[in-house]
Amino acid sequence: MFVSSAFLFLVSLVIWAITLAFDKRLVLLHYFTLWWSGLYIRIVPSWKIKALGREKVDLKKPYVIVSNHQSYLDIMAASFLFIPFKWVSKAEIFKVPFIGWNMRLNNYIKLERGGRRSIAKMMMKCEEAIKKGSSVFLFPEGTRSPDGKLKKFMPGAFVIAKRMQVDILPVVIKGTRDAVPKNSLRINNRADITVEALDVIPYTLVAELDAIEAAELVHQKIEQALG
Repeated sequence: MFVSSAFLFLVSLVIWAITLAFDKRLVLLHYFTLWWSGLYIRIVPSWKIKALGREKVDLKKPYVIVSNHQSYLDIMAASFLFIPFKWVSKAEIFKVPFIGWNMRLNNYIKLERGGRRSIAKMMMKCEEAIKKGSSVFLFPEGTRSPDGKLKKFMPGAFVIAKRMQVDILPVVIKGTRDAVPKNSLRINNRADITVEALDVIPYTLVAELDAIEAAELVHQKIEQALG
């Protein structure tokens, strides 16, 4: 993974340099990053993955995309939806050689842990991205679920959706915990992974709700889809 990332980061640099002048949202670089991210699931022959619901997404519209979170593989799995967005990720990941550097190239959004000021800065960056036409992708549980059960959603993503008056796209990821459990580097031999875009929740449906009520509404839809 380290060796391939070194080479693929150089490819990212070339794409960034060639497309920056005409691709201000870095969509082409993002698509390459999605392919790169998904590569590490494809190379495990006993892992099977399918992506569903992409036809529900209007690629010309920005969304607040929210998903459950069970494993570090969720980021790789979400790449199979192959839709443009800006990741919101903890700041430590941006320091990882090659992979983190590529996240910086993509202008993904950094979140420092444990401070209201950093949360406010993250939300401001999300709003700026949406103004420019980019969706943002957040895990509203805040961290990976240790047992697969859906944790309570924090309201930040839904504050952003209400402020910017954009639709919410719920995403459900299944099977990644079977492949690599939380707090483990053990790779299980067999995993059937599914990433699915659910029906878009229009802004008009949450306009009269506060952020906590909106979070609960989306939580229920994702929980129902998880079964």
